[in-house]
Amino acid sequence: MPRFSIIVPTHGVAGRLSLALDSVLAQSFADFELIPVCDAPDAPAWSVAAEYAARDTRVAPVHSPPSEGLGAARNTGLGAASGTFVLFLDGDDVLTPGALGALEARLRDESRDDVDVLYFGHERVHWWEGEPSEPTAVLFEKAPTGSFTPDKAPQLTGVRLPAWSAAYRRAFLVDHRLAFPEGHFTDLGWGGLVTLAAGRMAVLRQVVVRHLLRRQGSRLNSPGEHQLELLDHIDLVLTRAHEQCLPAARLRPLFEHLFTIALKTAATPQRLPAGRRRAFFRRAGRLHRRHRPAGFRPPAGSLGVQHRLLATGAYSAFRALRGTNKALTRAASGLPRPRLLRTRGMYAAQLRRPLDENLAVYCAYWGRGYACSPAAIHAKARELAPHIRSVFLVEPEAVESLPEGIDHAVIGSRRAWEALARAKYLVNNANFADAVVKRPGSVHVQTQHGTPLKKMGVDQSTYPVVAAATGSFTKLLTRVDRWDYNLSSNRHSTEMWERAFPGSYEALEYGYPRNDVYYTATADDVARLRRSLGVPEGKRALLYAPTHRDYTTGFDARLDLEEFCEAAGEDFVVLLRAHYFYDQGARRSSGRIIDVTRHRSSEDVCLAADALVTDYSSIMFDYANLDRPIVVYADDWEVYRETRGVYFDLMEAPPGPVVRTPEELARAFRDGSYADAEATALRARFRERFCQFDDGRAAERVVRRVLLGEPPEAIPPVLPLAERTPAPAATTLVRN
Repeated sequence: MPRFSIIVPTHGVAGRLSLALDSVLAQSFADFELIPVCDAPDAPAWSVAAEYAARDTRVAPVHSPPSEGLGAARNTGLGAASGTFVLFLDGDDVLTPGALGALEARLRDESRDDVDVLYFGHERVHWWEGEPSEPTAVLFEKAPTGSFTPDKAPQLTGVRLPAWSAAYRRAFLVDHRLAFPEGHFTDLGWGGLVTLAAGRMAVLRQVVVRHLLRRQGSRLNSPGEHQLELLDHIDLVLTRAHEQCLPAARLRPLFEHLFTIALKTAATPQRLPAGRRRAFFRRAGRLHRRHRPAGFRPPAGSLGVQHRLLATGAYSAFRALRGTNKALTRAASGLPRPRLLRTRGMYAAQLRRPLDENLAVYCAYWGRGYACSPAAIHAKARELAPHIRSVFLVEPEAVESLPEGIDHAVIGSRRAWEALARAKYLVNNANFADAVVKRPGSVHVQTQHGTPLKKMGVDQSTYPVVAAATGSFTKLLTRVDRWDYNLSSNRHSTEMWERAFPGSYEALEYGYPRNDVYYTATADDVARLRRSLGVPEGKRALLYAPTHRDYTTGFDARLDLEEFCEAAGEDFVVLLRAHYFYDQGARRSSGRIIDVTRHRSSEDVCLAADALVTDYSSIMFDYANLDRPIVVYADDWEVYRETRGVYFDLMEAPPGPVVRTPEELARAFRDGSYADAEATALRARFRERFCQFDDGRAAERVVRRVLLGEPPEAIPPVLPLAERTPAPAATTLVRN
């Protein structure tokens, strides 16, 4: 029997789950079992938990449907637990180093295991900035130093502490048949019932859990009908207290704590539907009168006045006291306005007009042109949803490169702002301007533009060079708050986007629409593209696509391509594609070097190439769909990793051979090792991990789900990797 059973619900936290599990497995005290509670075997968190279980026998995932809620997930974990003590940990929180050892030492201080509940400290931390707070310090201030009966610390009612801020003796929970009640406020009900049943408790003032404050706010503070469930839990706890004839000295603080929470909700009208605020107040008043302890004296000050108004059902007076009319006026006042004075009035006027249900606005790479997944979705929408009119936003210099027949508007123009104000659907692979308002009823789709190797979003905050270039993370997250859907091409991306861009959007694991062409293009398409790019007949085209370095300025090829071509052999030509940051520079074509940096479509260039040479560019993840050779030229990996930050060690899991010098690179192509059996095996493993959802139908899935409103179960499933046929390469790559 392990000493501790640690139960970790995982719904919606796959991106940070590994941090939580690592914090447990790294503990110096090792006598525990770790029970992740996952949605389903095909859910992102399950695959994370399964990987840990394969490495460590102490990890034992169990299943609980997400529809049953957090309480049910914890109850499922309790049913699987076998430890002497049970702890709960949210999937995006962590145990502090040495936490389990400190808990064990505190329990052993009493020389016995009759402590039913050991409350411990926790701190609340922000995503990337701000000082942590320790809310347990005040609660524990007057608690005895040893174990004690609940009457010795009546202020510890349990309802002010989350379930993950205590360790519970499992035999105590079983004997009293304690379980988490249903509903959103399950911690409140659980904390109250546990405290009522406990015979002995103790306190550890040390911080054991670091709780990550969700940047979109607690689910318990979000508006909706679920707020009325709060009163159900209050009624449950106080009814049980009266059944137990709880002494007045303990009942009074319990009653006050519970109704302080109820009054906070009543005083925050945004949490309750407009037609339910008075009903909430009236029911809370009835419960207040029914459960009020004999001799209860309301606290001093404004809170005491609120207690009295609640007890008498004086809703109008309560609203006046709290200034709710004024608060509602502030909440509904002016929407954000564009910074450009010349468009502010027009944009504000357009925002007051109804949404155009049949208008979609697209943008790619901050207006660089018709490209990437927005272009692929746009094209598929013209086929499957022709009733939806589309406007592509571009910068002035990109207008001439637009394909014929693409309706467009220049970014910053009157027509562009009008479209942004009125469109039902907004699709982007980066972000729209800060001034763009997320209107109720509008649907924002973030397509992303690559699989993340390098750190992204708020994960960049600890890398000074990158953070300085990124600018305000607050503004970044305000833009993230506009997203309704975020696309992903593999489970790794789903998890990393959740960490890098915390928000309330829905992840769509549909693949990247821009990659559809890798499975739909024909041999004739490949031949046509090669001719258009100027690839000589019979030559092997190597796409060289280095990424941007944050620690340098300007484009640096990092390789003498003419010398490389000479050393590699006369069979090869190089398609040079610099990072899009440098697509306005001078052309670099000469001899066997063909500069394709300005070509509109990176997908076209990839299709034309027989093999890829890159460093750390995300193009490798997309190109892997073609199942053609990839060579990683990693001449500065250590510097790049330290200055930019990465999510995994590419040197340990590359898509093909890794070379460090120009000589090694040329040799790989001279001797054919770039495409040998070992290279093929590396690429196969890489494709299994990073080509999960790209099968040629990603754009169709997005159009059906988002623009046509089809339910998730009606969306075409992803074709297994083994059943997909990539577009054929132009040449045979392995020499005889």
